[in-house]
Amino acid sequence: MENINAVITGVGGYVPDYVLTNDEISKMVDTNDEWIMTRIGVKERRILNEEGLGTSYMARKAAKQLMQRTNSNPDDIDLVIVATSTGDYVFPSVASILCDKLGLKNAFAFDLSAACSGFLYLMETGASFIRSGRYKKVIIVGADKMSAITDYTDRATCPIFGDGAAAFMLEPTTENVGIMDAILHTDGKGLPFLHMKAGGSVCPASYFTVDNHMHYVYQEGRTVFKYAVSNMSNVSAEIAERNHLDKDSINWVIPHQANMRIIDAVANRLELPLDKVMINIQRYGNSSAATLPLCIWDFESKLKKGDNLIFTAFGAGFTWGAVYVKWGYDGKEQ
Repeated sequence: MENINAVITGVGGYVPDYVLTNDEISKMVDTNDEWIMTRIGVKERRILNEEGLGTSYMARKAAKQLMQRTNSNPDDIDLVIVATSTGDYVFPSVASILCDKLGLKNAFAFDLSAACSGFLYLMETGASFIRSGRYKKVIIVGADKMSAITDYTDRATCPIFGDGAAAFMLEPTTENVGIMDAILHTDGKGLPFLHMKAGGSVCPASYFTVDNHMHYVYQEGRTVFKYAVSNMSNVSAEIAERNHLDKDSINWVIPHQANMRIIDAVANRLELPLDKVMINIQRYGNSSAATLPLCIWDFESKLKKGDNLIFTAFGAGFTWGAVYVKWGYDGKEQ
């Protein structure tokens, strides 16, 4: 019996229409375009600002486009997994809402929480369901409405984040393509440096937590930056070495879009020029679990069947890792 692997057969994405520029940010807090571009690399970010719309709205838009592009029948979808830190509700899951909105009658669904590394974990999780032989069509979605948990009075964090969603279709293949290898890590010692202080079971919402801005991203930027640079660079080099990839055989690196200096460090470690690195941080900022698939959504037309891709990310937890993908189809303009 031939080995079954999971191959990415299509991509869908969505970003909101509203563009929040650095000039607008500079009217909210003491900052400016030069400071933001020099330290982070974000020029603008997309914000879902319509009242009553949450992460599931963007996830639905991305998944619907994916299903149209792959000519998928809703009845054929077996599983939906969503990576997010900003669910519409504490429960139920965003994935369950998607099943209803997309008319998926035969799929089971759940959310996965691994912060900015969520889509890395998602690829390996979805691939494992495919490899089991029991599932034929798996939709994985990275989606976050980071504006919902961003404090627009905090100059250190508010320029970083944006909103967006993107989705992959995973299907079985016996060809030598697909999700080939993954190295994933978690270290709970990162908790003090990147978290949201209130809103969970340890510190439920109260007048005090709201008044003290405890329902927003808290980050000790220098510490997180240091860990992100070393861990993303090291794990990218490790997965390349393990799969006998080098600067000549790696076609693309897809790094988490958190900070341009981190992206530069990963490229330098792999000895790759930036024209082999997918970068859209300047347009979208850090959309957490959505950054990796949004890069593929943006760059899909440049991809060729057999291209070697390395995805890497770092997030709260700490969580980090790298995934090696051999691309399964020739990209085309959508």
